Amino acid sequence: MSGQRARDLCSAIKRPLLFLSLLVVYISSINSVSAGELKAETYNKYYNYNELTELLKSLALKHSSIANLTSIGRSVEGRELWVMRVTKDLTAANGAGKPKFKYVGNMHGDETVSRQVLVYLLEDLLEKYGEDPRVTELVNTTDIYILPSMNPDGFEKSVEGDCLGKDEGRYNAKNIDLNRSFPDQFEEIHVNAEDIPEATAVMKWILENKFVLSGNLHGGTVVASYPYDDSAAHASEGTYSRSPDDALFRHLALVYAENNPVMKTGQPKCKDSINESFPGGITNGAKWYDVPGGMQDFNYLKGNCLEITMELSCCKYPSSSELKTEWENNRDALLAYMEQIHIGIRGFVRAARNEAPIADAVIMVADIKHNVSTSRFGDYYRLLLPGTYTITVVAPGYVPMTVAGVEVKEGKATVLNITLVSENDESSTAAPKPESSTETSASSSNSGSTDNNSNSGASDKAADLTVQPQDFRHHHNSDMELFLKKFSSEYSSITHLYTIGRSVQNHLLWVMEISDNPGVHELGEPEFKYIGNMHGNEVVGRELLLNLIEYLCRNYGTDPEVTQLVDTTRIHIMPSMNPDGYKVSQEGDIEGIQGRNNSNNYDLNRNFPDRFKLITDPLQPETKAVMTWSNNHSFVLSANLHGGSLVVNYPFDDNLENVIGYSKSSDDAVFKMVALAYSRENSQMYEGHPCKEMSSYQESFQNGITNGAAWYNVHGGMQDWNYMNTNCFEVTIELGCYKYPPAKDLPKYWEQNRRSLLQFIHQVHRGVKGMVIDSKDGSGIPNATITVDSIHHQITSSGLGDYWRLLVPGKYRLTASAQGYSSASSSVTVPEEGLEIVNFTLTRIPTTPGLDPSVKEFQALIKQLSTESGLDKLVQDTATESSFRYRQYSEVSEFLRGLALNFPEIVSVRSLGQSVEIRNIWALEISNNPEVPEPSEPKIRFVAGIHGHAPVGTELLLEFAESLCVNYGKNAAITRLINETRIVILPSINPDGRELAKERDCTSTVGMTNVHGKDLDTDFVVGNASQRASEPQPETRAVMDLIQERGFTLSVALDGGLFLVTYPYDKPVQTVENDDTLRYLATVYADHHTTMHLGNTGCPNRGQSNIPGGVLRAAAWQSHMGSMKDFSVDFGHCPEITVYTSCCPFPSAEMLPSLWAENRKSLLSMLVEVHKGIRGVVKGKNGKPIVGAVIVLNGGVRVYTSEGGYFHALLAPGLHNIEAMADGYQQQSQKVSVSQFEAASSIIIEFDMENDIFGLPRELVVASAAAAMTALVVTACIIWCVCSVKSNRQKDGFHRLRQHRDDYDDEIRLMSMGSKKSLLSHEFQDESESDEDTLYTNKL
Repeated sequence: MSGQRARDLCSAIKRPLLFLSLLVVYISSINSVSAGELKAETYNKYYNYNELTELLKSLALKHSSIANLTSIGRSVEGRELWVMRVTKDLTAANGAGKPKFKYVGNMHGDETVSRQVLVYLLEDLLEKYGEDPRVTELVNTTDIYILPSMNPDGFEKSVEGDCLGKDEGRYNAKNIDLNRSFPDQFEEIHVNAEDIPEATAVMKWILENKFVLSGNLHGGTVVASYPYDDSAAHASEGTYSRSPDDALFRHLALVYAENNPVMKTGQPKCKDSINESFPGGITNGAKWYDVPGGMQDFNYLKGNCLEITMELSCCKYPSSSELKTEWENNRDALLAYMEQIHIGIRGFVRAARNEAPIADAVIMVADIKHNVSTSRFGDYYRLLLPGTYTITVVAPGYVPMTVAGVEVKEGKATVLNITLVSENDESSTAAPKPESSTETSASSSNSGSTDNNSNSGASDKAADLTVQPQDFRHHHNSDMELFLKKFSSEYSSITHLYTIGRSVQNHLLWVMEISDNPGVHELGEPEFKYIGNMHGNEVVGRELLLNLIEYLCRNYGTDPEVTQLVDTTRIHIMPSMNPDGYKVSQEGDIEGIQGRNNSNNYDLNRNFPDRFKLITDPLQPETKAVMTWSNNHSFVLSANLHGGSLVVNYPFDDNLENVIGYSKSSDDAVFKMVALAYSRENSQMYEGHPCKEMSSYQESFQNGITNGAAWYNVHGGMQDWNYMNTNCFEVTIELGCYKYPPAKDLPKYWEQNRRSLLQFIHQVHRGVKGMVIDSKDGSGIPNATITVDSIHHQITSSGLGDYWRLLVPGKYRLTASAQGYSSASSSVTVPEEGLEIVNFTLTRIPTTPGLDPSVKEFQALIKQLSTESGLDKLVQDTATESSFRYRQYSEVSEFLRGLALNFPEIVSVRSLGQSVEIRNIWALEISNNPEVPEPSEPKIRFVAGIHGHAPVGTELLLEFAESLCVNYGKNAAITRLINETRIVILPSINPDGRELAKERDCTSTVGMTNVHGKDLDTDFVVGNASQRASEPQPETRAVMDLIQERGFTLSVALDGGLFLVTYPYDKPVQTVENDDTLRYLATVYADHHTTMHLGNTGCPNRGQSNIPGGVLRAAAWQSHMGSMKDFSVDFGHCPEITVYTSCCPFPSAEMLPSLWAENRKSLLSMLVEVHKGIRGVVKGKNGKPIVGAVIVLNGGVRVYTSEGGYFHALLAPGLHNIEAMADGYQQQSQKVSVSQFEAASSIIIEFDMENDIFGLPRELVVASAAAAMTALVVTACIIWCVCSVKSNRQKDGFHRLRQHRDDYDDEIRLMSMGSKKSLLSHEFQDESESDEDTLYTNKL
């Protein structure tokens, strides 16, 4: 090719290349211009609505892989409410598996920093994704939603530089404060939805998305505010309104505040309130000032989303030059708060059959009265603070599941996946699947504790002066029992021998209490326990504890140390937890396993609920007994004595990874202190090289102590359970390498461990103790929480209000808090020796006058006990040891008197009358104020023995009464139920018949009637002497008088000879106006019975064998007149159900324990049920209560207001109409909703009444009219008026409205019965009605 041609070709090629290059440059420049629309943020400019819209659209376009812009609605003036969603994998199914987080800004249009800060946050998340690890992690794991401006209309009206909000921009375009327009729990918010489209859109957004965590950004000061925002009292300020998640909310608020340099100071120094301060930079909303209708409370109560409100700046609309500073102040806080969405527990709930996700399953946390639910993908997220929790999952159509010991650690959430079995798929099995989403670092700590000890220097000389045990031998079970009884008898002034249950083989589990006042918890005195022989073949602990009992008893009063311990400590010693295993063990066993387990072959130290692993083995009777015992006493410190090595082992015993490694508890330093206290006094143990003579042991323990999991993992251990579930700190002490050494070696073991055993008891007096006191009456506050600022483990006060908190020497900040009280804090220095006393005085949080300060707490209790798991836990926690037998009349009387003598503060007994043979018809009342009328409280009646040959009900009610009394003050739920309820028990209303009846005679009717041969359940007949065949029997009369006292809300009668629950009526009526309610109450009892709800009566020769649900209207079974339940409904205005407990009226006494177990839960459910329905008070405009007002339910059933104007009626769940009428007042009506899970809400009915007549006071008109009549100078019209007034005048000063005469025609007077408690006067008796007509037409 010639050179010219080549040059021409090159030129030809260069031209298009140049063109292409220019085109590339041009396109690049276009792209750069397009990208230039997202200029680098200058942080010195506010974006108006149009600018904000363009910016958000540009960001969404540029970062379309992780950002999506949508509108959730429009403002009043038509502006879009833009929400930017930011997360990885936007195309994934609506964020399944990732928790949803949201920030909302600019709710008040003139509070503008929030709007800009959220824009900067969006830019930060989007621009730094993939570069900044923190941002990348958040976006990858969180479904983030950001709404920069909820009130764009208000923003457009606001003026930069307006710090105090003087302009109108705060409100929306309809001049409504959006943060006062959400539904409120304490008052009705009256706002038209069309006037608040912004709030309506946000509410819909919240309810459609299961957000987990949220922040609402405001301005005007610098603080993080948390729920609740208002209180029932609506005090303008100063009322702490605590939510169930108060501690969690405080934590979340602190996370934000501590990451904001201004907020964390707690001193915002705003010009308009220069002295305002917020400790820690946080505040409870209502305590700051009351905000009804706020958004954060709505999120929590309706959306299951935890939201706090962040006030970001003193100036609401500061100069734009301040924006960069505001962003720098809040950037880390915004990110840190978002990261909190990953704490607590999370997981999926799926169906066992096909692994399908279960939507709207409810996740309940024990002791926290707030639930969350799963999304449509079955995932859930429950934020929780570090600790151990019991989680229950329920879903319609599935068997509920409870997982105890779920451990939440700091950092990432614990994963707990749950598989639920369908109620119709009994073949399936399901187990929870707890996982850990984060690694737990296990590190050992060598930080030592002080060696100083007040009693470690006990000299050999002092030991020589004491009396040493002489009885060194192996005590077999019967021998041990005799030993304990002997010392209990000889030293009765300082001992109390009792049992806590039985082993599988029915051996009693004995405990010896040693104290200067045995059998009594003394205020301020800590309780201590030793447990031995948990493994049956590890016997040294068993014998050492018997030696210790002998030593303490023989040296009390002579040895100063022993005397001091016994005088200041309530010591409980259980020598053998596993007597069955001991029975088969063999002396000489060094390291064997024969006898280690109980007789069901379960290792008891692997049988307790665990933090990390679900223990699937059934709880053994020995385990249950110890758990119940531990929960019923205020134990502070404990040791579990074992054998097989020589070391003190302290919590935790396991870890999440199930690997050998140090598993540190929050009180690691305390545990090491008490463990060293034991090991130091045992020189061989303290050396740290046990079992050197045994080649199979090559272990080494520094100072003779070890962390459990650092030695080896133990799931289901007792010491961890104690620490996580009670106030008790427990360690496990391995006493020697021989598990069952020869008897000749026992003196050596005593000598090695004597000082250690005593020194360990001394440790219960370390740290801090004191009282938590009510400032109003000086009484102790039970179950108050004591928190140490630097330790994530709380303890609670006892039933008397005293507490003990073990701590190592040092400085601490303690806080005491209790529901319904303001918290109190105190700084304390724990000394090197002994303890410090710190008392807390708490002030009740003011509430609406007339309401119990803890009414919400009680409502939450009723809600908890309305769940199957809540009631099951109550049954478990209140178990009592009983010896069932049938009692004759004299024994019943003696038992009732015993209850009154032993529990005088809650029990009273009275005689309602006497039987034919002059036996008393006893009525037992259990209440916190027996014999004092408290009409505001519901009153429930339990009756048994109407048929004397069916005494099972009598024994069940006596056991029920004993259980309530024994657990009063010990169990919080029982205590509260008794405090809020008046419980009346009639154990036997036919005592004469009972004396004639014979046990095990299932067909005889001897004793069924009273001695006059009258079936008392046909004797409740109403009428005058001419209408009745005879006067009522004396037993009937006694009960009728009680029923006619009214005031009862519910009655439960126990009978026998059938196996079902019946409800009114026994007489053959055509319709029952409140049939749904009566049937519902019967169903509640049957459903909580172990088998009755199955509907199989199983009674031979009893006709129909299959009763659906185990519930039937009484007349459908066998109708008759004159029944007690019909009388209760018609004339006591109280629904009554009859429970037939067994086919045999008088089964053998051996059946009583099982019958009690079957009915106990049902009886408790009635105590819960009586607090539901509707309740309230009726009063006039002047506030005066109206007694005798009629409350008509659903147009038929009637109840009457009692003293104080109170009323209470039970209703089936659903919507009901109620009407209230009173003499001379206008009729009131309203609709009420009743829930099967909620306590009755209080209704206040206020009547309007024209207090003046003809413009003059009522009393003046009446007096003038009377004078005019006397003078005979008044016109005929005035005379007529006055006569009318006088004929209508009632004792209460009201006028009966004549136009409503027909409303009262169906009421019955009882004057002919000789009762002074007539329901109505003669003028309202329809004399044309026969007695039979009256019975059939007058129903509750």
